[in-house]
Amino acid sequence: MPNYQLPMPNAQFPITNYQLPKNMSDLTRRQFIIVTALSAGFTLAVHPIAAAVINTDAAGLVAGEVKIPVKDGSIPAYRAMPASGSNFPVILVIQEIFGVHAHLQDICRRLAKLGYLAIAPEMFARQGDVSKLTEVQEIISKVVSKVPDEQVMSDLDATVEWAQKSGKGNTNKLGITGFCWGGRIVWLYSSHNPKVKAGVAWYGRLVGDSTALTPKQPIDIAASLKVPVLGLYGGKDEGIPNDTVEKMREVLKTGSSGSEIVIYPDTPHGFNADYRPSYREKEAEDAWKRMQDWFKKYGVS
Repeated sequence: MPNYQLPMPNAQFPITNYQLPKNMSDLTRRQFIIVTALSAGFTLAVHPIAAAVINTDAAGLVAGEVKIPVKDGSIPAYRAMPASGSNFPVILVIQEIFGVHAHLQDICRRLAKLGYLAIAPEMFARQGDVSKLTEVQEIISKVVSKVPDEQVMSDLDATVEWAQKSGKGNTNKLGITGFCWGGRIVWLYSSHNPKVKAGVAWYGRLVGDSTALTPKQPIDIAASLKVPVLGLYGGKDEGIPNDTVEKMREVLKTGSSGSEIVIYPDTPHGFNADYRPSYREKEAEDAWKRMQDWFKKYGVS
């Protein structure tokens, strides 16, 4: 199986047949729901599934799909939290290009076992269902390349509001983590929402062209970032060159967020994806511990 990763934008997957709404109010006039439910398994494009796949049970948890009210309807999300208690710190879990499939749902359960309300909203709900697509490039061209950052920020705001109104989540202890496509979103949302206490970005793209859909990249907001973000990257990531990671490090030093970046040598993209051959158990376990420590250090616990 190939090492799946999100390519750089534009030149490799040009944006076609889509116009960004002039503002989010334009979206409210559209009736949608392309995706109304989450996939029960793994997205077809990632099959066959590796033997190392981790399956976290739901014992002691409340776990399953919920609906998040957004400006133009509702989107599905996977939520997991302890079965007893309340006032749980909240962690937004942001998907790879493969959507909120079994792996992301398992990540939510792992976090719930640690005492969090973890929630992964389906960020591609309006653009299409990636779970039934069999080719990575098809996922990118038909769905991922058409998702506006503005839409993502608004849907995450709605997810935070849902968590607060649920009566179970404490959004004064709000964290965010994401993988690949979602890693980039971690940087951007940490800049967008001042309520975020800390973020952890797993191998998210840092540089790229400014477009109507993606006007800013993480490196553009690094100097002004206020929220501490931990970046976790692979030294052998063919999609995210080390020089771009080092450039991000240098720009972060000019700001005051306290953000840090860890690079694991000889480690590929997707090293936490236990369902793919890119999985690296040692590095993934170390990064998972670093994530927990980071959230505790900055009050997301």
